[in-house]
Amino acid sequence: MENPFKFGTIVDGSYFTDRVEEQEKVKQVISSENHLILISPRRFGKTSLVQKVMKSLERPVFQLNLQLVTDTEDFAAHLLKLVLRKYPMERLKHLISHFRFIPTISTNPMTDGIELSFQPSIDSFVLLEDVFILIDKIGERGEKPVVVLDEFQEIKALDKNLDKKMRSILQLHSHVNYVFLGSQESMMEEIFEKKKSPFYHFGYLMKLDKIPYDDFLVFLKKGFCELGEKAEVENVSREILAFTRCHPYYTQQLAFQVWTLWLQKGYMDTLVADASLLLTQVHDMDYERLWATFNRTDKKVLIGLNMNLGSPTSLSFLRSQGIESSSTAFSSLKRLSKLGYVIKNDVYEMDDPFFAQWIMKHR
Repeated sequence: MENPFKFGTIVDGSYFTDRVEEQEKVKQVISSENHLILISPRRFGKTSLVQKVMKSLERPVFQLNLQLVTDTEDFAAHLLKLVLRKYPMERLKHLISHFRFIPTISTNPMTDGIELSFQPSIDSFVLLEDVFILIDKIGERGEKPVVVLDEFQEIKALDKNLDKKMRSILQLHSHVNYVFLGSQESMMEEIFEKKKSPFYHFGYLMKLDKIPYDDFLVFLKKGFCELGEKAEVENVSREILAFTRCHPYYTQQLAFQVWTLWLQKGYMDTLVADASLLLTQVHDMDYERLWATFNRTDKKVLIGLNMNLGSPTSLSFLRSQGIESSSTAFSSLKRLSKLGYVIKNDVYEMDDPFFAQWIMKHR
């Protein structure tokens, strides 16, 4: 039997869990003249959701993670490579001839990859503008592209005023839809919700939450149904969700490990506990190194979160952890959230339940 659970890469097909309403909402926005801003913590499935919708629309998609980009020229090069991989050069010769700086384009025979080089000392934003104009011109010919820019909050670190310059050209395009994905909520809201920001209200803002408990429960029970009795499958599925709190990535990861142990050793009451302990032990050294990077306040806040002591800024929480003030706790939470170790839904909680388990075992 093949393990029905998948994590760590793009999830599609039978591995994709629910998100029916979210799929429909994304499809409606992308099928209109509007752009989409999709925000959620890392590993909530933003990219998988968007790619699943894109496949159903059968439109050209150019997707780039801005964490892989070093500066504006590199941004232009990455984006142009994506276009050239999808379209034969013969179809683009006329369009590229309008570039103000014609790049040197070659194919590496060893890797079959595309290599680009630009003239030295040229305006790198002009390069990027020409590539965006090229994509819009492709849309004029009837194949309306979608440009997906992942981790878009990184634009603030690439080049000064790049956001202003990009907005000035993207707002003129009517033959392309843009999708902006981001995992740092505060930075994304500053880009798209702050009135002074160039991208203020540039598109439809959508926040991706955890997969609802009941939907995830159905998905898990379906995956385990061939391994055991109905009651066993029910118990295991509920235990997994209690541990992961419906976090999409960690639920799939734990379910994968539980399924493997169940197939190897048969059903046991400790299946979920054994699997979670195994996954925590695998990352023991990584967690130990990570824990050493936190200051004393951060450590106290993380311990308090795992002891379910209520709001990290409540009086009982502050007293229990010896934190001097609520502003100190807020500063720690803001820092930990920005780094991705803490997420906030209805309450603050740790992103990684295995790291949370490690902390409680070693405190």
